[in-house]
Amino acid sequence: MKKTKFKYGKAFCDIELPDKTDSLSIREPVSFIDKKKFAADFSKALPEDLSNCHAISIVVADKTRLCGYKTYLPWILDILHQKGIENRQVTFFIAYGTHARQSDEECLNIYGNIYQKYRFVHHDSNNKSLFTYLGKTKRGTEVHIRKDLLKSDLIITFGAVSHHYFAGYGGGRKLLFPGLGYKPDIYQNHGLFLDKNLKKLNVGCRPGNLENNPLAQDLKQVDDFIKIQRVSIHGILDSKGQARQLIAGKTYNDFLTAGKTLDSFYKTRTDKQYELVIASCGGFPKDINFIQAHKAINNAAMFVKDRGRLVVLAECTDGIGSDAFIEYFNYHSFNRAFSILEKEYKGNGGTALSMMTKTSRINIFLKTDLNDKICKIIGVKKIEGSMIQTLIKEFQHDMACIENASLLIR
Repeated sequence: MKKTKFKYGKAFCDIELPDKTDSLSIREPVSFIDKKKFAADFSKALPEDLSNCHAISIVVADKTRLCGYKTYLPWILDILHQKGIENRQVTFFIAYGTHARQSDEECLNIYGNIYQKYRFVHHDSNNKSLFTYLGKTKRGTEVHIRKDLLKSDLIITFGAVSHHYFAGYGGGRKLLFPGLGYKPDIYQNHGLFLDKNLKKLNVGCRPGNLENNPLAQDLKQVDDFIKIQRVSIHGILDSKGQARQLIAGKTYNDFLTAGKTLDSFYKTRTDKQYELVIASCGGFPKDINFIQAHKAINNAAMFVKDRGRLVVLAECTDGIGSDAFIEYFNYHSFNRAFSILEKEYKGNGGTALSMMTKTSRINIFLKTDLNDKICKIIGVKKIEGSMIQTLIKEFQHDMACIENASLLIR
């Protein structure tokens, strides 16, 4: 037996695994970000003449999608200042999407002292007065864009690119929408996760996939409504959440390049499945709440045989992370919840349906701070260390471990 450390929140959990346990691992990015090279790449992506850029908007992610902001935002600002941009010309937008607003203390911890030196806008997806209506996508998603963002002469988005369980990839264009979107529009787009003809979740909506993914294709059309010149900085993170590459560009192809780079580290080609998989979400902030932890559950479940067992370490100190998520389990049926959501998609309905499809196929156990009642409602069993070891002893002949299931996809 070998003792393996799995991240759990901001700490670790030791689990003894048989020596023969398959370890499903990523290829760790180990690149070093060179300040001089980044400055050259970023400068190349910027407009040659910034004298006409009187208002620059920098869009960043919230605490659930960190990207070394304390270190790298000052680099970006230094380059802009060297080109003649003053503090008053720069506005930061925090792309919460439908997430809750952070406290000033949290923001200071995430973005550093620049949070006190520059204007930061906390996005509110509920306030319709903030938006201007620009039209509809081919799939019917209404497109409202923030009025203040449309006054920008240049938009810079900066965030980590990640695999997203139904949009294909997170980060990049998603910082603008759904990050700075209007909630009803966000729900219209997310509703494309539902295949209303087949009455099931759309098979094209999966991590690392843009082909035949109606939701991802709709996101591209939303993005096309924003005609302002843009620069994007795509962060590639290692398993510890440290940025290892910063890919600067100004076209959609740069986003695709970042996605392929991410795949090269975190996408496995194995088709093997197991009776038992032990997985960690990767710790904080990947397991800050269940909505975030579900992404790891979704990835790890792909490696579990039908009626097999999945054990996930997900602390969830912030609880579920969505008031609307639980309500869909009150229908006690995937079909009933689906019928409600296809009429009016809202909240984390797709996440609830996704969870239901997994609990109907496999047995899921959570080591978590969520209480027993919540675990029972969402169809999982709360488990402690001794029970994990019992499962390992029973299924050690056919098991695997994943130390960071938030990152590994197949």
